[in-house]
Amino acid sequence: MLTYPPINPVAFHLGSWPVYWYGLMYLFGLIIAWMLMSWRARHTQQFSQEQVSDILFFSALGIIIGGRAGYMLFYDWRILLAHPLILFQTWKGGMSFHGGLIGVILALWWTSRKWNCSLFDLTDFVAPVVPVGLGLGRIGNFINDELWGRVSEVPWAMIFPNGGSLSRHPSQLYESFLEGLVLFIILWTYSRKARPAGVVSGAFLLLYGSFRFFIEFFREPDVQIGFLWGGLTEGQLLCLPMVLLGAFLLLLAYKRRTAT
Repeated sequence: MLTYPPINPVAFHLGSWPVYWYGLMYLFGLIIAWMLMSWRARHTQQFSQEQVSDILFFSALGIIIGGRAGYMLFYDWRILLAHPLILFQTWKGGMSFHGGLIGVILALWWTSRKWNCSLFDLTDFVAPVVPVGLGLGRIGNFINDELWGRVSEVPWAMIFPNGGSLSRHPSQLYESFLEGLVLFIILWTYSRKARPAGVVSGAFLLLYGSFRFFIEFFREPDVQIGFLWGGLTEGQLLCLPMVLLGAFLLLLAYKRRTAT
């Protein structure tokens, strides 16, 4: 059994204001995403540097607004109905990847209408850098001692201070590795060559949904929800539409290319 590292979730203070590692992970993810998109934009001439900054800004808004709204709707809707204003109390925690994904898609759809371009031009451009933020975000979850895994006796299991006295899978690190590092390497490498519109977006949906569905077998479900149909978790059920849509986009894109 491994020892959980006693990392202070507060990185430093700005006066009396605490700055948390979790928030810094979001910031680091956005900075690295901006650097990667700027590099690709310079080499492909697909977007200007000003457009890259706009893409990042509107995507960040989609992540924050969609992530918070998605968490309350998918995981805590009873509390939301009883206390609607909690939706705006972001300092109390609670962000959903699936909600953030919907928020980003809506933000990019609005941007595509504004720029008169295809939505897939934007989603295919953004998708390869998304795993950077996902991987760093899961490290933030690990430091925050939250979203830990199910009880286990594997040699690398840990006793999390907030997870009780039993050893658990460090599922946050599993997610950081698979949904972050591995997914980034695959998508970044795959997207270096010109692909049919929608293929990179489809690959992201299919791979992330599959990776997340698998890792949920090692992650403790949210206590207010528990296990659902067939012993699946809320996260797994939310991933199923992603996998199906991703597979559909891939088949449709390559079918169109074959037809032409």
